[in-house]
Amino acid sequence: MHKFLSTPERTLIVSVPVMLEDGQLEVYTGYRVQHSTGRGPGKGGIRFHPGVTLEEVEGLAMLMTWKCAVTDLPLGGAKGGVAVDPHRLTRRQVERLTKRYTAAILPIIGPERDIPAPDVNTDESTMAWIVDTVTMMTGQHSPEVVTGKPIELGGSRGRTEATGRGVAFVTLEALKRAGRLPENTRVAVQGFGNVGSVTAKGLAEAGCKIVAVSDVSGGYAAPYGIDIPGAIEHVRRHPKRLLEGLPGLSKISNAELIAMDVDVLVPAALEGQITSANVHEVRAKIIVEGANGPITADADRKLADRGVVIMPDILANAGGVVVSYFEWVQSRAQFYWELDEVERRLEIYMRRASDLVLAKTKVYDCTPREAAFIVAVERVASAIEKRGIFP
Repeated sequence: MHKFLSTPERTLIVSVPVMLEDGQLEVYTGYRVQHSTGRGPGKGGIRFHPGVTLEEVEGLAMLMTWKCAVTDLPLGGAKGGVAVDPHRLTRRQVERLTKRYTAAILPIIGPERDIPAPDVNTDESTMAWIVDTVTMMTGQHSPEVVTGKPIELGGSRGRTEATGRGVAFVTLEALKRAGRLPENTRVAVQGFGNVGSVTAKGLAEAGCKIVAVSDVSGGYAAPYGIDIPGAIEHVRRHPKRLLEGLPGLSKISNAELIAMDVDVLVPAALEGQITSANVHEVRAKIIVEGANGPITADADRKLADRGVVIMPDILANAGGVVVSYFEWVQSRAQFYWELDEVERRLEIYMRRASDLVLAKTKVYDCTPREAAFIVAVERVASAIEKRGIFP
C-alpha cells in the first residue's frame, strides 16, 4: 500500500503553444497530475508560474489527497500547472494559454474525474475560461468541471473567505480542547491578506482579542486589542491595500510579532517563517498554520518538544477545498446555498476534522501534524483496500 500511495495514478505532460500578437509562437510545458482517486474524483488547483516542475506538481497533488481525506471529503488529490510567467503576457494571451492548456488536459478532467480550481496566479476568470472551453468542446454547459468560478457561472457564496473562516474554526476547536475561553485568549496574526484578515475577523467575532497583525508593510500591535473591522476597512481604502498608516497602534516588525507573548499565533503569510533561527523566541502555546509550510521541519520538532500545539496546514487551511467541494455539489445539483448555509456546513466539517485529529493525538501519543496524516492515510488506504486492485 505504501508503494501504491507514494506513486501518482496518472501524470499528463502537455505542450501549450500560444501565438503572440507579434506573430511569434511560444510553447510552454503544462502538467496535470492525479495522485489518487481512491475516494473520489481528483481535486486540486492549477498554477501558472515559471518555477512549475513535474516534481512540484506531483508533490502538491499528493498533499491534496491528504487534505481532502483529513476533512473527510469524497475526493482525491490532483494538481496542475504551466511553467510560464503570466505577468509577461497580456490578458488575452493568458486567456489563450488557459484555453489551449484546458483542451490538452480535457481527456483526463471532468466533474466525475478531476475538478481543477484556482491556485498561484490563477483566479475565477481562469476558471471561467476553462468552463467556456469545456462547454465549447463538448457541446454541454459544464459549470461543475471546475470550482472557484464567478458567482454568475455557478460559483459558491463564501468561497473567497472559506480558507480564513476555516482557520478560525480550527483555532476555536483547539482552544476548546485546551480548555481556553475565546474571551481570555490573545491572538497574533501574521499576514493580513485574504486568509489572515478573515481569520482575524472570525476570531474577534468569537471573542478573542487580536493584539497584533501584520502584512508586507510591517506589524501593528495593541495590547488591549485591535479593531479588526476597522483594520479591514483601512486596508480596503488604502491605495496599495496595506495596513500601513493604521492609526492608534504600535509599529512592530514581523519578527517581533512572532516572538510576542500570546496564547495563539496564526502564521498566515509565507512559508518558512518559523525556523531553527527564531524558534526559541516563539512564546505562543498554540500555533495554527494558516499559510502552507510556515514552520520548518526542524522548528516543528523543537516546538513539539516544548509542548506547543501546532494545528497543521493540511487541516488548518483546508477550508478552501471544503467549500470547493460544496461548490461542486451545488453545481451538479444546480441548487445554490445561501451564505449562512455554506458557513454552517463549513464549521461542521472543520470542527469535526479538528476534533478527530486532536483525539488521535491521545490515541497514538503523537503531534496534531502526525495525527492528521494518520487520519488521512488510513482513510485513503481503507477506501482502496475495500475497492480492491483492478483487475
